[in-house]
Order: sequence, then C-alpha cells, then structure tokens
Amino acid sequence: MRKISIMIPCYNEQDNVWSICKAVQAVFERELSEYNYEILFIDNKSKDDTRKILRILCKEDTRVKAIFNMKNFGQFNSPYYGLCQTTGDCTILLCADFQDPVELIPTMVHEWEKGHKVISMIKTSSKENPLRYWLRGMYYKLIRAMSDVQQIEHFTGFGLYDRSFIEVLKTLDDPTPFLRGIVAEYAPDHLEISYEQQKRKAGKTSNNFFSLFDAAMLSFTSYTKAGLRFATFAGFIVSGVSFLIAIFYLIQKLNHWDQFIAGNAPILIGVFFLGGIQLFFIGLLGEYILSMNTRIIHRPLVIEEERINFTETDDRVRDASI
Repeated sequence: MRKISIMIPCYNEQDNVWSICKAVQAVFERELSEYNYEILFIDNKSKDDTRKILRILCKEDTRVKAIFNMKNFGQFNSPYYGLCQTTGDCTILLCADFQDPVELIPTMVHEWEKGHKVISMIKTSSKENPLRYWLRGMYYKLIRAMSDVQQIEHFTGFGLYDRSFIEVLKTLDDPTPFLRGIVAEYAPDHLEISYEQQKRKAGKTSNNFFSLFDAAMLSFTSYTKAGLRFATFAGFIVSGVSFLIAIFYLIQKLNHWDQFIAGNAPILIGVFFLGGIQLFFIGLLGEYILSMNTRIIHRPLVIEEERINFTETDDRVRDASI
C-alpha cells in the first residue's frame, strides 16, 4: 500500500489544527481509503495552545505526528525541514488555516498516479484582501521578470512533491531555502493546477509587513542579479547626467557671468537626490551581504525540542536529512 504524507506547518493555530487534521482524515477515509497516510505537524514555537492540541491528536492516532521546534525558525526553514522529515511516497504541503482547500488532495494524488512528480497549486483568484492580492501579483511579476530562473506566479508552496523530489531537497543543504524558487529551478516539468484561495477559517495570520518583506528580499537575493546590475547602470546614468549638467552650468556661467545665477537649489537637489540613490543601493547591497552571511554561517535549518509518534525508521530519515 502506497503511503501519502501530509505536512502542515503551524504557528499559533490553536483554532485550526484540530479542524484541519479531522478534515484531512475525512478526505482519506472517504476518497483515498486505498492509501496509507501520515499527517505531520511541525510547530514553530507557538505561544498559544497549539502544542497542547497536537499532543491530543497524536495520542488519538499514531498516524498523526508532530515536531516541536526549539524556537521560531522562520516561515521558510520550518516547512522545508518538515518536508524532509516525511516518509511517504509523496508529500503534500498544506497550510493549517484552510486557505489551501483540503478537497484538492485527491486531485493531486490522482495526477501523481499519472506520473507527475511535482504538482504546483496556483492561485488564480483569492478571497483575501483584493489590494493585498494585487500587490502579491505585482511582486510575482517583478521577481519573474528579474530572475534568471523562470519563477512560478501565485505559487505559495501548496502542492504535491514526489519522494524523488524530497530527496533532492535533502541534498541541497541550503540554510535559507526558498521553496518556491527551488521548485521553479529543480522541477521544470511540474504540473500546475489552478485553485481559488480561501479565507482563513479562524485565527489571525502571523504574517506582517516585515515577514512579507523578508520573503521578498530572500527571493530577490537568491534568484536575481538585476538589483546589483541596476545599481551599476544607475550609477553610470546619474554620473553622466551630472556631468552634462555641470558642463551646461559652466558654459552658461562663462557666457553670462553677470546674469546667470546658479543659486543653491540645484546643489541641494543634487545632493539629496544622489544621497537617496546611494542609501537605497547600500541597503540593497546589504541585503545581498546578509543573505551571503547567513549561508556562510550555515546554521541548522531547525533544532527540534520534541518529536511525537516517530519510529526508528522515521529517525533514520531524520538523520539522513541533517
């Protein structure tokens, strides 16, 4: 009997983990009864009762497993590490807040049985805030235009990954993995399926401006050189324009010594303009250096505090992924 892993990352999802677990179990009992399965929750140091509920779920059913992180390791490291700890013939990455419809699990499994190794679920519409969805769309188009790797628009990681691709993830040894870019780079023949993203069933998202900005910068520094190239070109252009303006002022002053008064305004405007450009690109360069520094230090993806319902075979999978 083939085994399917459902991997669900969570952080402060006490209002959702019980419901999402029961919903996934119902899907397998109703439509995928011919498969064995496991449901793996990886908790990123929740501050609410998420872990308490997960312990109850694991006690009720040994097919429900849990990994408790020692601290919050971020929105990318924890899901990536969780994928590498699954033991199924394929793994489905699913959000705990019901924005990823559990009803699509059988569709992905049936496509996997047809031979598709990676299935990416693409948001073609969303019930979230329209402005936020539009801004996300602009971001995806920008990163796709700037990246050397053909990025996948409106792909959040929700999808199915064959065991062979999970093994690829284990070999990458990247301390700051960006799963969306990795799928675009190493799974070029992935199947894309459209869906409408739902509203959160309960609770409040932990994403804020800073976490979204961190995600954007990780993708830019990992998969684009356009920012640094743009800085080089902008430097040449601004230098050229400044030189032409200086020549113009020199000629005007020589020809109209008494009438032409330059004043301080052009100088102040030029200083603030060039200072703003310099600060912007110094910050951008700092983002690249920060990304390099994180990779050079090479800290572990996750440090576990506890794992529940794992067997010796599962532990060997863990050792192979570290």
